Amino acid sequence: MIANSEENHSDSATAEEKTLKTDVVPAHVDPMKEHPVESPGSGRVLMMLFAIVLIAAIIYGIRSRSSHEKRLARATDEASILSVHVVHPTLGSASQELVLPGNVQAFTEAPIYSRTNGYLKKWYFDIGARVRKGQLLAEIETPEIDQQLQQSRAELERIQANMELAGVTSNRWQSLLAKHAVSQQEADQARSNYIAAQAAVDASKANVRRLEQLQSYERIIAPFDGIITARNTDIGDLIQEGSGTSNPRELFHLAAIQKLRVYVAVPEVYANSIHDGDSATITQDSNPTLKIPGRIVRNANAIDHATRTLNVEVDVDNSQGILRPGAYVFVHFGLSTTGHTVTIPSNTLLFRSEGLRVGVVRDDRVQLVPITIGQDYGNSVQVISGLTPEDQIILDPSDSLASGMEVRAEGATPKGKS
Repeated sequence: MIANSEENHSDSATAEEKTLKTDVVPAHVDPMKEHPVESPGSGRVLMMLFAIVLIAAIIYGIRSRSSHEKRLARATDEASILSVHVVHPTLGSASQELVLPGNVQAFTEAPIYSRTNGYLKKWYFDIGARVRKGQLLAEIETPEIDQQLQQSRAELERIQANMELAGVTSNRWQSLLAKHAVSQQEADQARSNYIAAQAAVDASKANVRRLEQLQSYERIIAPFDGIITARNTDIGDLIQEGSGTSNPRELFHLAAIQKLRVYVAVPEVYANSIHDGDSATITQDSNPTLKIPGRIVRNANAIDHATRTLNVEVDVDNSQGILRPGAYVFVHFGLSTTGHTVTIPSNTLLFRSEGLRVGVVRDDRVQLVPITIGQDYGNSVQVISGLTPEDQIILDPSDSLASGMEVRAEGATPKGKS
């Protein structure tokens, strides 16, 4: 009951509040104050401000576009100019050493043939064997020569007997001539027969010596100290006289390797720098760190018409057997320094139909300058004429490069500036 009374009291209070709010009249509001009327002068000001802003925007846009077009034209012009990397030539040569291929040959080398016909009886040395002068290399059986020698010796004995008889007859006729028992003609005839018999004996002796010499060729003897580099025969082979056939077969090949000759073809441009007596160094690809000393002993003193080179001989002491005949080696010659030469990278060269050229930048223009190459070092080349150390040489030039083109040089500091 108490709760219900409290709820009734609250509802009555709310109803009274609503009644009071309905009876209150709102205050009067002036409509002129809420919506003021604009004057005609303020509208014109706004229009003028809007026009000024519009004109400024138009002027700014025009100027911005003009500036952009100028920058674009300038960038286009700059892009049309070719940028090139340049480098200055290096004064002098990158190396004062001339390296050329050489061919090693034995100081003395000879093929050994037979001087008689027969069959090989025995050989005593094979390839790689070192022999001394006079050593027996092989033996040949020559039965025909042996028989001819026996026959010749028997013929010599018969002719000698005839000569002795002719001599006795001549002496007897000379004694009878002194007694006037025979005529002078008969005595002279006897004397002539004796002289002819002596000549026959001499001829027979010469034939015997010839056959004895041929028989001595049964023994193949080493003509000098050396090493056997080839053996082209074996026991039982038919041996033919070396001079008796058009294509003789050599029995052995002997080479003296204690001292070797190295022949080098020097280009004509360096011919004047090679002098007899100068030292040289020999190297091999098989052992590049090993340097073998040599000496120039002679040259041909003439330029070969086919190769335009000078044939030079370098002698090398090979007592230790480091080099072998027939080897491919490199010979290093020391050249005198020439102060007027320069060195440039190989990637600056231009190969044109009119000759070798390089691109030189002068006053921001390209000039194709002809040059003369001295020595090729691989990554660089020696230039004998056509360039100075002050020139700016274009690296990696394009094939379309031509004289007179405007370029922009980059990458090299001009001489005299830091």
